[in-house]
Amino acid sequence: MTTKPVPSLQRHAVPPGTASLADHERLARQCLDDNAWAYFSGGAADEITLAANHSAWDRITLQPRVLRALAGGHTRTTLLGRTLAHPILLAPIAFQRMAHPDGELASAYAAAALGAGLVLSTQSSTPVEAVAQAMQGDPASGPLWFQLYLQHDRGFTRELVQRAEAAGCDALVLTVDAPTSGARDRERRAGFRLPAGISAVHLAGLAPPPARLLSPGQSPLFDGLLHHAPTWADVQWLQSVTRLPVLLKGVLHPDDARQAAALGVAGLIVSNHGGRTLDTAPATAHALPRVAQAVQGALPLLVDGGIRRGTDVLKALALGASAVLLGRPAVYGLAHAGAAGVAHVLRLLRDELEIAMALTGCATLERVTPALLDLPALQTFTPRCARGDY
Repeated sequence: MTTKPVPSLQRHAVPPGTASLADHERLARQCLDDNAWAYFSGGAADEITLAANHSAWDRITLQPRVLRALAGGHTRTTLLGRTLAHPILLAPIAFQRMAHPDGELASAYAAAALGAGLVLSTQSSTPVEAVAQAMQGDPASGPLWFQLYLQHDRGFTRELVQRAEAAGCDALVLTVDAPTSGARDRERRAGFRLPAGISAVHLAGLAPPPARLLSPGQSPLFDGLLHHAPTWADVQWLQSVTRLPVLLKGVLHPDDARQAAALGVAGLIVSNHGGRTLDTAPATAHALPRVAQAVQGALPLLVDGGIRRGTDVLKALALGASAVLLGRPAVYGLAHAGAAGVAHVLRLLRDELEIAMALTGCATLERVTPALLDLPALQTFTPRCARGDY
């Protein structure tokens, strides 16, 4: 498989015999130093949620169906009014130039070549304008969304939103599950630090928050940092200053999902931050059907966390998701093979999705329902939304 020729990017080949996302992870470990590996692969605390994200998909079984008409099938779907070639997007991951010199630019070219959407991190090490140019240069490209952390300076945040709009981004993805970082033991053991020359380029020029004088016994977290933590009022403010649809990333609780729907957000991403914030938070495969029941088809749902096979994608769609986001595996492909590695990861996952659809008797995504899942706890789960409604 080849990717769109890009003279400015380093040329790499995916090693022969690379047959799965797990192979890409193994190859990436050989390329990344302990510092980068701790950042990209690690989770919070004992990494219970990190492990559960993957194992939860494994524990859901699929029901094969036979003798169904499958000719002419496809993976197309519609999301936020746009037709996508398949329901796989690249999740926002910071500092990708730490994995490979081409960083987010390589991911963008791979996403464009494979028709995948891309969500660019606020903490990208490549400017949104360059990423947008790479995505928009291919007519088959999926959408470009900009992930946003609300900053303590609203004026700076507004300028960042305007910058994303001007670059041609299709939506904003507000991360709401990280008012503080998790206790990332693996990073602390590795003494994690950003390498020289790599930074969050979108945050250049942001002044530090005003210092708060703490009295003896006060908490630097609750009495300091969390004074700037976003609230539901900030979601409404963000909606008021942008013309772009706003999705919330990091929703796991049904009550939060209902409140978000009541505010008229454009979509929700069921996510536990890849197991990097609150350890022992529920796996996203467990949270997704509860969120789907809560919103009853009022808005599209996406999900990330532990997706490693096309069967996982199919299970997510059967549980009520409109699409999935892929995080670590894309970075693993990037680390050892640049744009070609990311493209290969996306191709593998889409091919596996098509195989899983065929073997469960689903020629199109509209036919994917909870009936595919052999899981008694889900027998009463009947999401109202049909695939492609959004």
